Amino acid sequence: MSSQPKSDASGAPEWDSPPGSTASDTPPQISAEPAPEVQAVPALAFGASVLDPTQARRLIEAALLSSSEPVGLAQLRKLFDQDMPTDLLRRLLEELRDEWRDRGLELVQVATGWRFQTRADTQSRLSRLNPERPPRYSRAVMETLAIVAYRQPVTRGDIEDIRGVAVSTQVLRALEARGWIDVIGHREVPGRPELFGTTRRMLDDLGLRSLQELPPLADLEADPASLPVLEDALGPLEAAPEAPAAAPLNESGSESHE
Repeated sequence: MSSQPKSDASGAPEWDSPPGSTASDTPPQISAEPAPEVQAVPALAFGASVLDPTQARRLIEAALLSSSEPVGLAQLRKLFDQDMPTDLLRRLLEELRDEWRDRGLELVQVATGWRFQTRADTQSRLSRLNPERPPRYSRAVMETLAIVAYRQPVTRGDIEDIRGVAVSTQVLRALEARGWIDVIGHREVPGRPELFGTTRRMLDDLGLRSLQELPPLADLEADPASLPVLEDALGPLEAAPEAPAAAPLNESGSESHE
């Protein structure tokens, strides 16, 4: 049986509560305020442009994968309509590096920029697809390169004093031709001999960002004759993309052909 209305003092009908109900059983009032919106992933805003971060990473990824050389920050900025802040660009690169962390390629920073390269642990198997032997370097070439790298700027006479033997002009010219050393000045003494230093290309080929990442060479001053040349550091050269397939250099620095 339904409840019957009764009138209050003003004459308005008033309904009795169902048996057993209390005031707390009254349905709650629904608030008229809208529910808070779910925050979307923030877009990248710089200047008057807004760019989705995923789209920005894909654009950077495509540029790096399609380049045969490392790409610097200045070049990457050209991908965007507005000037991309350096800290924002670096953050996108770090996020992209994390995305590729468990893949066969890795994103690395070298002296002249960023590049994708194959991981070292895949090289032994990938070499089966390309049986061509990597370049071999004579001890004279490696020692000369090491002396320039660790003692630069140096003259030809400095190199000869450390090695204890004459340095062939062909050794120096061969290293220059490969883009690993260059003349960076002249010493202000009679004759003004050339001063040699390493290049950013050498750092790129070794997979390094700066000379501070070279292997330690603390015993060079104590025992120059036992100079532990860059044989260990040159390991990454075989893994570097677009490594030049040059013939090995003999003691004189010229290419030998077998």
